[in-house]
Amino acid sequence: MTDSREDGFLGGRLRIAQPARGYRSGADAVMLAAACPASPGESVLELGCGAGVASLCLGWRVPGLRLIGLERQADYADLARRNAAANGIALTVLTGDLADPPPELRGQSLDHVIANPPYFLSGTSAPQPGRAAARQEATPLALWIDAGLRRLRPGGVLTLIQRADRLQDVLAALSGRAGAVTILPLAARAGREAGRILLTARKGARGPLRLLAPLILHAGTRHEADGEDLTPAAQAVLRHGDTLTRLFAKVS
Repeated sequence: MTDSREDGFLGGRLRIAQPARGYRSGADAVMLAAACPASPGESVLELGCGAGVASLCLGWRVPGLRLIGLERQADYADLARRNAAANGIALTVLTGDLADPPPELRGQSLDHVIANPPYFLSGTSAPQPGRAAARQEATPLALWIDAGLRRLRPGGVLTLIQRADRLQDVLAALSGRAGAVTILPLAARAGREAGRILLTARKGARGPLRLLAPLILHAGTRHEADGEDLTPAAQAVLRHGDTLTRLFAKVS
């Protein structure tokens, strides 16, 4: 992919090439990385890694991880490899479909799987094939979750970001296979419904579901001026590489 542009993440700490026209990762990928409770020395697989934004944000925050990305689109996979090298973060990127993973992935049992599955079931497709594939669901959400659970070791953690209105589908796919589910709603502004959810689940666990207080992303009740209006909590994650795992670990 030659038609690309460079975007800054984590306050410019990471410089990542993404398609100039087509799907580009943004805040959701950074939030996904911040919610993954990985520790140095552990292994993490990202399903549908795109240009590598979530994996590289996680690798920047937690050194010493064994990072693997799986990406169906070869041009995005190539971008992810280039981005990892440019930022000095070790990331193995495999090209393949999560419904039929490459042989080098099938035998692995990992500590963590992270994913940002496509949000939209139907509607008008984006004109760029790469953007359409990233945003609209071709592989059912249940298959994404199944693929993630298959790659996890017993007790391993699946971390997802998804639209709030798909939560019932996520929970149905996890039923009987993963528990200790913790959900962090993401709301654009105070008083508004959550549009996204971050979710962690532990393979084989039987702990109760926990629903956390929402994380508010923007200050004020509406956008009133040009420029960024992130809340301090959102700014800490998106601009400074802070973690969200303390929220998930907190016992109410």
